[in-house]
Amino acid sequence: MPGGWSSCFARAVFALIVFAILLSAILIRPPKWLTHFDQSLYLTIAYDLNHHGVFSNGVLDRTSGTVAAPSPGMFFGPVYPWLVVAATKTDGRFARAVDCSVEADRKMRDSAECEAYARPILIMHAAFLAAGVLAIAFAAEFIFASTTVFWLAGGLATLALLPDADLFSFAMTESVTFALYSIAALALVLALRAPRVWRMVPVGVLFGLLCLTRPSFAVLAPVVIGLIVVDGLWLSPMAARSIVAHALAFALAWLVVVGPWLVRNAVSVGKWGLTEEYGSAALIERFAFDDMRRREFMLAFPYCLPGIGAPAVDWAFGRQAMARFVYSTPGSFFEAGRLHRERLLQAHGRLDPLIKDLIRDEMRQRGWRYLLTGLPLAWCGMWVGGLLGLALVPLFAWACVAAIRRSKPLFLIYSAPPVVMLGLHAAVANPSTRYNLILIGPFAAGAAWMITRMIPATQRPQASQQAGG
Repeated sequence: MPGGWSSCFARAVFALIVFAILLSAILIRPPKWLTHFDQSLYLTIAYDLNHHGVFSNGVLDRTSGTVAAPSPGMFFGPVYPWLVVAATKTDGRFARAVDCSVEADRKMRDSAECEAYARPILIMHAAFLAAGVLAIAFAAEFIFASTTVFWLAGGLATLALLPDADLFSFAMTESVTFALYSIAALALVLALRAPRVWRMVPVGVLFGLLCLTRPSFAVLAPVVIGLIVVDGLWLSPMAARSIVAHALAFALAWLVVVGPWLVRNAVSVGKWGLTEEYGSAALIERFAFDDMRRREFMLAFPYCLPGIGAPAVDWAFGRQAMARFVYSTPGSFFEAGRLHRERLLQAHGRLDPLIKDLIRDEMRQRGWRYLLTGLPLAWCGMWVGGLLGLALVPLFAWACVAAIRRSKPLFLIYSAPPVVMLGLHAAVANPSTRYNLILIGPFAAGAAWMITRMIPATQRPQASQQAGG
């Protein structure tokens, strides 16, 4: 028991240290104006919730909540805007900063009056990130049955998050999706390690919440059901009835969380679904990358290597060689895709009714280019962790091979959903690593396992030499 208490205390201290490191890394960043980047997308919805009790489409709504009550919307998931609302209820200064920024963005007041203040939401971000790191560490320990892997995986995950500290200083969803996914993946590992029907319930709840944060994660619901079936048939053999029961428990729990949002959308917006226009907008912007030239395709692989790739390619081939990959460059893929989307909106008002024809035309004319350009986009999107990614990615690949050879299928199951999301983002989004931060979990766990395997391998020869001497 004393050993157990000391272990719990050590892990609690570790969690506090991780939180302190991440919070410090976020807070030392220059304060961000609340209208910068995608913050206004969520803050405007929070404003409408606070002032009108309406979950709107925020800045995408034609009726400004600063003038009149907007119409109900469903473009974004409800979790993050409600977290912003909660933060405004706990800190009046933040509430005033949100109101001022939204009203200034709508030209209702002078932006000079507004304060760049978001401390409560930034503290919330650090807490979510720390929870995600702890979930990764526990998952790694359960998969590899090693306390050393717990500490290494947690440490690597923390280091991998630090290069994105500036991203986490914006009021956006990345910290929440990272945490929810990491905790959901831990719940899945625990449920599959010792299968019980009731253990699938929290898995379904957590993956449901993830969908309500970012709708694209809905694709993981059938993936998880597939993993439950694979585990039940080959890894932890169960009767067919038991496999069905486990899958059904997950699905029902998922629906209990997601269902109310679907019903609300049907009643308030008049459309069944998690979102509208969201997927269409992202896919139209993604089609811009199908204009990629052969040279850009080839150079993308060295160019996207973190820290070293872009400077090396710019030096060898000139800055213009890969300028279209930089979203802020005039004429970039990002700008071209957004411009095309905006023109379609101006001409037709909505994108969802157009998307089927747009997909059909794109596949007919440039389908092979769409498939090929997904390769460099996936490659560029997977290098999470900054320079540390140069070590994490090859160690992860090595860990996958070792998992097959040493019969560690649970690690492959743990890794499958983030890899699926990597492919999805390459197919429907741009190559930003911000969409693939959930890869940090399997990357850190796999790297930690490989490091623990290398340490005794390097010590044994030294020990034998000393014994022979």
